[in-house]
Amino acid sequence: MGSKTKKLKTKDESHGIIGAASSSEGLDFLTKLCSDRQETAPSISEFKFNKKRVRVLSEASEVPERAEGVVYWMSRDQRVQDNWAMLYAQKLALKNKVPLHVCFCLVPRFLDATIRHYEFLLKGLEEVAKECGELAIEFHLLQGQAPDVLPDFVVRYNMGAVVTDFSPLRVPMKWVKDVQAALPRDVPFCQVDAHNIVPCWVASDKLEYAARTIRNKINSRLKEFLTPFPPVTKHQYTRSGKAKAVDWEAAKSMLEVDQSVAAVDWAEPGTRAGLEVLRTFCSSRLKFFASKRNDPTAEALSHLSPWFHFGQVSVQRCILVVKEYKPKYSESVDAFCEEAIVRRELADNFCFYNDKYDSLDGAYVWAKKTLNDHRKDKRQYLYTREQLEKALTHDDLWNSAQLQLVKEGKMHGFLRMYWAKKILEWTDIPERALADAIYLNDRFSLDGRDPNGFVGCMWSICGIHDQGWAERAVFGKIRYMNYEGCKRKFDILSYIARWGGKKHK
Repeated sequence: MGSKTKKLKTKDESHGIIGAASSSEGLDFLTKLCSDRQETAPSISEFKFNKKRVRVLSEASEVPERAEGVVYWMSRDQRVQDNWAMLYAQKLALKNKVPLHVCFCLVPRFLDATIRHYEFLLKGLEEVAKECGELAIEFHLLQGQAPDVLPDFVVRYNMGAVVTDFSPLRVPMKWVKDVQAALPRDVPFCQVDAHNIVPCWVASDKLEYAARTIRNKINSRLKEFLTPFPPVTKHQYTRSGKAKAVDWEAAKSMLEVDQSVAAVDWAEPGTRAGLEVLRTFCSSRLKFFASKRNDPTAEALSHLSPWFHFGQVSVQRCILVVKEYKPKYSESVDAFCEEAIVRRELADNFCFYNDKYDSLDGAYVWAKKTLNDHRKDKRQYLYTREQLEKALTHDDLWNSAQLQLVKEGKMHGFLRMYWAKKILEWTDIPERALADAIYLNDRFSLDGRDPNGFVGCMWSICGIHDQGWAERAVFGKIRYMNYEGCKRKFDILSYIARWGGKKHK
């Protein structure tokens, strides 16, 4: 390359640029990650896998002798490396000397996801498929819900075991249950929590009340689970026939989703791009995270949530990297670990142990009572879902936050709390407020349809993981936020100027 280096630019939510770095810097960062994996263990076959990460869901636990392959049903964790589910599947395949297959089951629609989300997902999967090919692992894009297409694949290709990753949400959990029922009885079916550092069912066996009740349970297990990853290596067992190449355009054409919510240009899908965002966070924004993360006008956030949501980047990998900066930015590293580990895994706990995670019925008794007590309170302003979606309120700060969400598929975390609480204040009943907040978040945010999103809305509107506060109209004892409070915390005029929210009568 000589002395000249090409500049890599990645757009960011508030100023257009996450970071500008030489391509050699990015290459060095990725090279270091790869070397770290190689130094961890010579191969996954020699790596002692922590079986506490795994749940055997089937009666069968041994791969039958007839097996001609092992399949990893990839769902929540859409990456090859730094993926405990992928690693477990490869270890199982190597032990039984059979090929390894990766299947992703593409559904034509999912909750309120739009083409914005599906494009991010599909482009990330293209990268997965390419990397699988380089590692002699077959990738298959199956069309339809997993219970309808995966068991047939298992039978047709004589698969001897199925490994999948973990999601605590209602629909994916039902897919797992239905696949389990439809698989041949002699095929082991295993689930690996590749999303959380401490597996959800290990961290706690019950619904936790708040961060303070789960924090020590998680942190006390990090020594056991926050370990380096071995690499997924080139698979030495392959079948004679080649997998059919994926027609990505045909897959996209079969989607039945809203095409009007366009993809964003600041976030490039895929693991490689996500790791570049991690690199720029560590080099330029981590130092400000502790002091400036609640300021929507400051450059202090990681911006990693879209890649976390789609499982394109491992949270565990990010924690391992960020912890290397502990000597320089101790407070920021601690704050990032609190949010990325404790708070994020608390959200999974809530959704896993509370199947009413998106409903007022799932709130605490005190919160349901206080919201019901103030159900008939007079609202100064009332807005429909359509008015909220189009940012047609009297509040220019709220409108600016909504416009950021629509345009960039992202909203600053502090403002997302304010945004959701105002929906409660401006909607006729709390049930409708919660439904509208979830709908708008799921429709526009790249990290929507996620435990963090559901819990964020439930915290703001239903007091989940919070406590009762001074009683007031509409909110009751739910924590209150207002415009004047935001003024005291950051330069709201600068934020409003950036996103152009206007006051509407």
